[in-house]
Amino acid sequence: MHFEQRSFYSNQLEKEMPFNVYGHAGKAVLVFPSSGGSQNEYADFGMIASCSSFIEKGLLRFYTAASYDNESWLANNKSPHEMAEAHRCYENYIIQELIPLITYETNSPQVIATGCSMGGFHTLNFALKHPDIFTTAIALSGVYDIRFFTGDYYNDLAVYFNSPIDYLPSLKDPWFIDRYRQNTYITCVGQGDWELPHLLQTKNLQKIFEAKELPAWFDYWGEDSAHDWQWWSKQIVYFMNELNKQKTLI
Repeated sequence: MHFEQRSFYSNQLEKEMPFNVYGHAGKAVLVFPSSGGSQNEYADFGMIASCSSFIEKGLLRFYTAASYDNESWLANNKSPHEMAEAHRCYENYIIQELIPLITYETNSPQVIATGCSMGGFHTLNFALKHPDIFTTAIALSGVYDIRFFTGDYYNDLAVYFNSPIDYLPSLKDPWFIDRYRQNTYITCVGQGDWELPHLLQTKNLQKIFEAKELPAWFDYWGEDSAHDWQWWSKQIVYFMNELNKQKTLI
């Protein structure tokens, strides 16, 4: 398997930002790590190995990003507004710096987004805010209400627009709605150990998608399916196989 460890200096974050690349060809997949995770996390926990058949066949090329969560949503010494402003810098890094590199190298303007746990939150949030870039999202065991990280944020708009549970119900802009209806959204959660808050938020998110008549696949795995990498590795392979059957990976 082709593998590269790379980095570049981000003007948005004013620091060197590492990322890894797995694969030689295929549709680009941007992986958001879990809480405070590194660019190595996805491979370290066996996710790349689980997806190796797609990578080696040239169907998928994975780009694993480093997180900025410790400076944003996990920075408990900051106010919710300061957390949101730090995240805005990370969003600018992803959209203005990393994505152009990915789309240039893969010769495709569209990217699959995926991630587990907090990476699931980032996956859905980025995919909803940038549906022209992320046309497929696979969010595993995510949380979708920003209060999970900030507590009450007193209607601060910078925070509000990073809380899908809040901004999606009132979103009416046809530019977004039309793209949502063309894109693929997969949201999966187990019903086993440590999944309860993620299960409840996924069910709330499903109600919002249904109320707005937005197509999406909400998949609930059994009571043996825990908030853990061994289950996420099974889930990502399952969904990639399903997308491949639908010719979405081509």
